[in-house]
Amino acid sequence: MTSFLNHLITFVADHAWLGYLTLFLAALLEAVPVVGSLVPGSTIILALSALVPGGELKLWPVLASAAAGALAGDGTAYLIGHRSQREILSAWPLSNYPRVVDQSVTFFHRWGMLAVFFARFVPPIRAFVPITAGALGMPPLQFYGVNVPAILLWAPAHVLPGVLAVTALHEYAGMPHHEHVGKHLWMFAVAGAALILALAVWTIRRRHGGGFIEPGRPAE
Repeated sequence: MTSFLNHLITFVADHAWLGYLTLFLAALLEAVPVVGSLVPGSTIILALSALVPGGELKLWPVLASAAAGALAGDGTAYLIGHRSQREILSAWPLSNYPRVVDQSVTFFHRWGMLAVFFARFVPPIRAFVPITAGALGMPPLQFYGVNVPAILLWAPAHVLPGVLAVTALHEYAGMPHHEHVGKHLWMFAVAGAALILALAVWTIRRRHGGGFIEPGRPAE
């Protein structure tokens, strides 16, 4: 994986358009049921975000590409579930992951609309909850009303850590501390909010026993 990412970063550094396309596809595929459990979308997004401080990629297009891919992936999965209803949950390939599907249904029933929000930050359920929400009849307005804000927070939470890390590595030594912090204060604020949300999701999962297994693990 490290070798793959190194080659990808090197190539993208010379072809910015491919970087934005890769970010879009990584976010999209990560939201596809089953496929999302196999594609290291978050890792790819974090790695490519490290190219922002050097100027190879631009921050806002990176955020937009990741958010658009996630919206397309979640939206497509939801619409498939909404049109097929419950039958899709027992159809191939979901039929190969009955335990994960059952846990996704339980998670949705427990948290309702908030399940769509929390799932965006918790792999591998983010690849299963949108289609489950559609299959269980969640109205489109409710789904997108929760999904869009979640994605708008999820994208910075995945992009900004890489940006901040590389920025700190290259700039702290040559820029006055107060100037650097002022320049990137909004990044720290969003990253901090994302960290707090992640801790909240982790606490909820532990308190309510809502942990999810990875696809492919046999049911006990």
